[in-house]
Amino acid sequence: METVALVIIAATLVMSFTDSAIAEKETGVIHVGGKVLCQDCTQGWNEWAHGGNPIKGCKVSITCMDERSRVVYYGSDMTDELGQFDIIVNKYINGKKLKTKLCWVRLVSSPHPTCNILTDFAGGRRGVKLSLPTLVYRDRTEYTLGPFYFTSPLCDEPDTDDSSSNPHQGTHY
Repeated sequence: METVALVIIAATLVMSFTDSAIAEKETGVIHVGGKVLCQDCTQGWNEWAHGGNPIKGCKVSITCMDERSRVVYYGSDMTDELGQFDIIVNKYINGKKLKTKLCWVRLVSSPHPTCNILTDFAGGRRGVKLSLPTLVYRDRTEYTLGPFYFTSPLCDEPDTDDSSSNPHQGTHY
């Protein structure tokens, strides 16, 4: 009887060490970074596309889903004075490895008084799916995105959808 008790205690100790070793392996972080700029449509193409000014205080978010399209992680970061953001996400959420291919990064808001209209230049408005990391080293994976852009109301594209002219068009009662 004592032998059985010793075997059970030994097995419990081995399992607890194994569980802690597995838990130690389930570490690591994902860094998602990039830049947010203000586009000025009054400039020429080259300055418009490549000469944006950084915006401090913009909010950029990441949303990660599971295979059943349920949100498993949401996080955000504010840009610094250089317009840069760095969202840090744990690789393991609730004991499961995060599937980065099911994560989207998008613009949320801009505090700038005149440059606060979301653009889809580089996918900031609709979101960018994480695909290939720019760095993988030990427990760290990095994704570099963007730059994302905001613009002014003057530069915003007008809504040319004709469905707004007839509010009952396409409505089924």
